[in-house]
Amino acid sequence: MVSDFDSRTEPFRKELLAHCYRMLASVHEAEDAVQETYLRAWRSWSGFEERSSVRVWLYRIATNVCLTALEQRGRRALPSGLGTPASDLSPGSPPDDPSVLFMEPIAESLVLDDPATIVTTRESLRLALIAALQYLPAKQRAVLILREVLAFPAAEVATMLDTSVAAVKSTLQRARARLDENPTEAIVEPDDPRAQALLADYVSGFENADMAALERALRADAAIEMVGTTAWFNGRVMCLQLLASAVGSPGDWRMLPIVANGQPAVGAYFKGEAYGIAVLTPTATGLTHIHVFSTPSLVTHFGLPLTPPAP
Repeated sequence: MVSDFDSRTEPFRKELLAHCYRMLASVHEAEDAVQETYLRAWRSWSGFEERSSVRVWLYRIATNVCLTALEQRGRRALPSGLGTPASDLSPGSPPDDPSVLFMEPIAESLVLDDPATIVTTRESLRLALIAALQYLPAKQRAVLILREVLAFPAAEVATMLDTSVAAVKSTLQRARARLDENPTEAIVEPDDPRAQALLADYVSGFENADMAALERALRADAAIEMVGTTAWFNGRVMCLQLLASAVGSPGDWRMLPIVANGQPAVGAYFKGEAYGIAVLTPTATGLTHIHVFSTPSLVTHFGLPLTPPAP
């Protein structure tokens, strides 16, 4: 019985983690939700009557686990969702409201193992989309993800959420309208030569203290967000002032390229110690966003060590 459960449910673990991450915007919470999903599924396995597929059954459990989790906290945010951009280079501080939580980046390796789904999965994990989803009420978020991202039929979604097909359709319509208020710009794929060139400029800018490379990479309307604080900086001029204050001397920084949320990113190290993760948003005309997650332990979630390997 155990082997039957494992063999039939394990193939869905990574995609369920991606689903829970889209709902919760936190890798840690998503991993906990997946663990709870499999625990509930194991306990109910003997009563599973196969009225639906194992995949649909697991998604029903996972979605409801996430909805329960969302009842106990507010949305996860990025600094740009908390206030206006900074007018000077003063260091950011945590929000005054202790209930405010921040989004976390997710490693591509945690949620992708099928080359055929790379493009669609990356699109559904972009930071801008995950941030926009957090503004939707939990039920709208679930319906939108299940219908638009995962393409479950309305009837199956209705069964998952114990509601009617009509309710699913009206909820989806409201969710779409909310997202359409904040359209997202097309992002260049991380393995596209244009994205790779922008990543190279970013890495060179820090590792070689090359401000010309950083200026070349940034669009005029670029923004830098210091996730974990309320600080974010808007416009190339302000961003370059911030970067100039941070790059230090050649050799101070080491940047190891990775992919996070379907976007080019780096594991950042300062003077031989882990600093955190920076996620870049590349477009055909330059970088529009740099999201800096200055939590050193994050590098380990991307398979990187706490101290950088020798060059």
